[in-house]
Amino acid sequence: MTESERNYSTKNDMKIARQAKILEIIENYPTETQEDLAERLTQSGCKATQATISRDIKELKLVKVTGPDGRQIYSAYKGLGNLYDERVHNVFREAVLSIDHAYFMIILKTLPAMAQGAALAVDSLEWPEIAGSIAGDDTVFIAVYKEKDIDPLITRFRKLMK
Repeated sequence: MTESERNYSTKNDMKIARQAKILEIIENYPTETQEDLAERLTQSGCKATQATISRDIKELKLVKVTGPDGRQIYSAYKGLGNLYDERVHNVFREAVLSIDHAYFMIILKTLPAMAQGAALAVDSLEWPEIAGSIAGDDTVFIAVYKEKDIDPLITRFRKLMK
């Protein structure tokens, strides 16, 4: 691998991690401005310029919606269907390293600090066989209603990884 290829790979990995963190932030915290987003990114150890955040917002197709308290906050616009799905699936594809299972749980191992983004992707799939997900730093536990659904779900997750 050339130096140029390594630099591109590192920058791309950082971009995927940053965008996953942005999705996690707007999912968990009412975020009104790019400055709010930049501050939360910095608090999580991910620094980015205003221009980079602005590009990420466009690439992730984030929109402003009215929050529960009436304030305008960033949200991932699910009404865009395929565009939203494509971005979230990219986060999943880039973040997940391996898939395993135990009883009624599917276990995803991810790159460090990428589990939240992968869990958001899983939750956005809204597959009826999935009861819910819990994410740590590099692991996602996915609870499944029926043990017989484990293997078909793992197959579907592996397709998302390609």
